[in-house]
Amino acid sequence: MKVLVVGGGGREHALCWKISQSPRVAELYCAPGNGGIGRIANIVEIGAEDIEGLLRFAKDRGIDLTVVGPEAPLVEGIVDAFESEGLRIFGPRKAAAEIEGSKAFAKDFMSRHGIPTAPYRTFTDPWEAMQWVRALKWPVVVKASGLAAGKGSIVCEDEEQAVQAIELIMLQKAFGEAGDQVVVEDRLWGEEASFIAFTDGETVLPMPSSQDHKPVFDGDRGPNTGGMGAYSPAPVITPELEERILREIMIPAVKGLKEEGRPYKGVLYAGLMIDEDQNPWVLEFNCRFGDPETQPLIVRMKGDIVRVMEACIEGRLKSVSLSWDPRPSVCVVMASGGYPGPYEKGKEIHGLEEAERMADVWVFHAGTSFRNGRFFTSGGRVLGVTGMGESLPEAIRRTYEAVKKIHWEGVHYRRDIGQKALKRIGAA
Repeated sequence: MKVLVVGGGGREHALCWKISQSPRVAELYCAPGNGGIGRIANIVEIGAEDIEGLLRFAKDRGIDLTVVGPEAPLVEGIVDAFESEGLRIFGPRKAAAEIEGSKAFAKDFMSRHGIPTAPYRTFTDPWEAMQWVRALKWPVVVKASGLAAGKGSIVCEDEEQAVQAIELIMLQKAFGEAGDQVVVEDRLWGEEASFIAFTDGETVLPMPSSQDHKPVFDGDRGPNTGGMGAYSPAPVITPELEERILREIMIPAVKGLKEEGRPYKGVLYAGLMIDEDQNPWVLEFNCRFGDPETQPLIVRMKGDIVRVMEACIEGRLKSVSLSWDPRPSVCVVMASGGYPGPYEKGKEIHGLEEAERMADVWVFHAGTSFRNGRFFTSGGRVLGVTGMGESLPEAIRRTYEAVKKIHWEGVHYRRDIGQKALKRIGAA
């Protein structure tokens, strides 16, 4: 079969890597791809949000299955467009993808269906929002309601910071139209985790837990990014808590979307806060695989991912099971200096081959280009170096050993990925 993967980041490189292992796949394409993906898939120079161009390509090439990585084309309705032409595509339709496309919708949806989330209010008037936060006496989080590449959530310690966040999002339009509406919610305290599952709209098939690291600097300091690293599994999610998350969050979400006429097929991702009493709270829902969580998850996945995706599309997920490598895995994102702010591109990357020769290490490309036999930086998040070990400390050690073999001018990465897990298991 012929498969097209839409997207060009580290998540899509990991998906291409896994899909390419399927014995059913004869031809693999990726649009727009990146320098690393070009080694395992045919690169198609069509943007991930060019739905008409992607549809035309899929029809012309006789693509049998399209897999969508990023959220933007899903929210814009790529699945609806492909299905209307009789093409098979993995991901939720536009109405279902609104659970990520609008944080205001997601919060109201959770409220309607009794899914645990922080108390909140939504605003379209910035002055009304500022008046509201000035009256509060506790920390809040101000979120752009629309898509902001994982950077539209600002934690505010006091009313002054909250007012500044509203000004940044709604008046200065830091995230464009995504900031036409904001959600202001009470700040939750605890440890964050990611819970991602396949679903065909009825059955929910969970993947192992994982934990992302959003802030750019060690110790969770600095502005939020798309994610600076991840590991799986996350010890904060115990087997008992996993059962609660399925029962109280994931299954009610899939059932509620169906009841509201928004049947959900694809991957559903809940970003969670686990409080000190081991209660799970939803920070956000995403309508796709996480990035960088996909990288440590996908190297642990056994079997044929194409088979699982087809089962989701065809509504027969209950007949499918997944098995996972029990060994922990860690992904460290190597980024351009200055990210998530302005950064320079075109820096030559050195040491890739040496890192890739290591056992149980995979280097997934995100913002890279390939010219004249050499790799160069072309984005903010450049590489996702992923390693596996018999224990979490070993996985962390191996991953950072690989990271240290790779370098370019101005490279930046966090040096504490996985430390929360070590503290929790008493191995720090």
